[in-house]
Amino acid sequence: MTVREILKMGDPRLLRVAEPVTEFDTPAMRTLIADMFDTMHAANGAGLAAPQIGVNLQLVIFGFKQNPRYPDAPQVPETVLINPVLTPLSDAQEEGYEGCLSVPGLRGSVPRYTSLRYQGVDQYNQPILREVDGFHARVVQHEVDHLLGILYPMRIRDFSRFGYTEVMFPELDPNDDD
Repeated sequence: MTVREILKMGDPRLLRVAEPVTEFDTPAMRTLIADMFDTMHAANGAGLAAPQIGVNLQLVIFGFKQNPRYPDAPQVPETVLINPVLTPLSDAQEEGYEGCLSVPGLRGSVPRYTSLRYQGVDQYNQPILREVDGFHARVVQHEVDHLLGILYPMRIRDFSRFGYTEVMFPELDPNDDD
């Protein structure tokens, strides 16, 4: 398929609240999802939201077996999640460093719920309901934030823990632009 341009922080399209998906398993939807996976893989991403490529729909993809941007992260199943709803399973939150393909070259420590339930549908309008924790829960929250017009720097509480990846994490690939 096609690797699409990823919008960068500052583009007003990243600040919109995405529209619900109402048509499933159409040729256009199949092409969009394939393009999103191609784009995410080309950028070594852990996930991608449709608004990041300028498509204002409640559609996120995520998942990987191994990711060079997050070398210590456990596997996350490759998932297409449409019209998602997140429900924290407790009030417990944990700070963790995140990057974003729309905020290249930077990382910041972001508080996220440690465990949650997510539900929605896949590209065939089949229900998805999972309870997850750890990095999987972090990835889902990060991607769903994009559907609400929220970029991870908006959630940072301590800006002393926000900076350039190459400075804060020199062990990561220097050619990686997040």
